Amino acid sequence: MQPTATVLVYSDDSGTRQQVRLAAGRRPAPDVPPVEFVECATLPAVLSALEDGGIDVCVLDGEAVPAGGMGVCRQIKDEIFRCPPVLLLIGRPQDAWLATWSRAEAAVTHPIDPVALADSLAGLLRQRRSVDA
Repeated sequence: MQPTATVLVYSDDSGTRQQVRLAAGRRPAPDVPPVEFVECATLPAVLSALEDGGIDVCVLDGEAVPAGGMGVCRQIKDEIFRCPPVLLLIGRPQDAWLATWSRAEAAVTHPIDPVALADSLAGLLRQRRSVDA
């Protein structure tokens, strides 16, 4: 893995994207690299960023409109070769089965709990590092 990790954050809501950035901080855990964020507000922007490469983890908002993060997750898992792991933001704990359907590796609920998000993101970055090693 490069000296920094690149995290794609998808939400149509700029406030949600900001909450993810603030919750993750510059480094979500001491044993993972510092993170840089690529923010996307639309599905075409997500697909373009993933096709360009260099994304280590995706954080997708399940409540985004018109393309929700669950559907986006399933689509990129089908269409992107070596798709990065996905952390899905879900509206309520009962939606965890939908996160599983979408093939997300992890999920956290709205409102965003900074500790839960940082822990989940760090876990996915560790997973990505072990795959790349």
